[in-house]
Amino acid sequence: MLLPLTALAVCLAAAGRSTWSPCGLSMLSTITPMTERAGGRRYEVTVRWFVLGALAGGLCLGAVMAGLAGAVAATGPTARTTVALALGACLLAAASDLGIRGLRLPVHRRQVNERWLDEFRPWVYGTGFGWQLGTGLATYITTCGVYLLVVLGALTGRPVTALALGAVFGIVRGLAILVGRAVTGPGAMRALHRRLSRLEPASRRVVIGTELAAAVSCALVLPGRSAGVGVAFAVCVVAVVVLAVVAVAWAAALARSAPTGEG
Repeated sequence: MLLPLTALAVCLAAAGRSTWSPCGLSMLSTITPMTERAGGRRYEVTVRWFVLGALAGGLCLGAVMAGLAGAVAATGPTARTTVALALGACLLAAASDLGIRGLRLPVHRRQVNERWLDEFRPWVYGTGFGWQLGTGLATYITTCGVYLLVVLGALTGRPVTALALGAVFGIVRGLAILVGRAVTGPGAMRALHRRLSRLEPASRRVVIGTELAAAVSCALVLPGRSAGVGVAFAVCVVAVVVLAVVAVAWAAALARSAPTGEG
């Protein structure tokens, strides 16, 4: 149970942090009530397609993790080996996101093609953009937490769990588009992006803190003592709860930052 819970915490943190990727920020400027109205389109309809596309993308990511999880289950590693591998992956991801001694894992820097907005109908670009962001790997990668999610999902050895993690990642990425739901004028757009800019360092600290908490949880389990397992489980539960609270607080803060007028 420890690895699935650890993977869930990393999933929530990585998906939230990905909102600050160039593509994530671009979507918050591209799909808003203001821009959709200017193009003669309905914001609510485009958002529905975007969220569905993000879920589909997350399920694709989950399918990859499920395949890897099946392969892990087939090899039958010991619990200690699995946790040791997870610990190493957590430390590597945290070290890369911190940039310790110049360590940086390679990241994908591709962005979505915004010309789709002029060439396709809302359901096409909404679904297409959502799917690309929902996969986590098809566009700009802001945190190595995305890689860590794939590793942890595979190490669970549970294909269904891995698929569910992908779905959660996609849904969180997709619902982030609602942060811009109050952007009905240029002033609101500027206010939103100012608030996003101020929150960006905090989002980075949250995902790194989650990676380190995941590492601590794995380290506590390695000795094999029941007390260590209990503490590790508690750390994971706290991490998931804190991430949920942080997500709600961020969404509320961002919504308050975007007035409905022109500003």
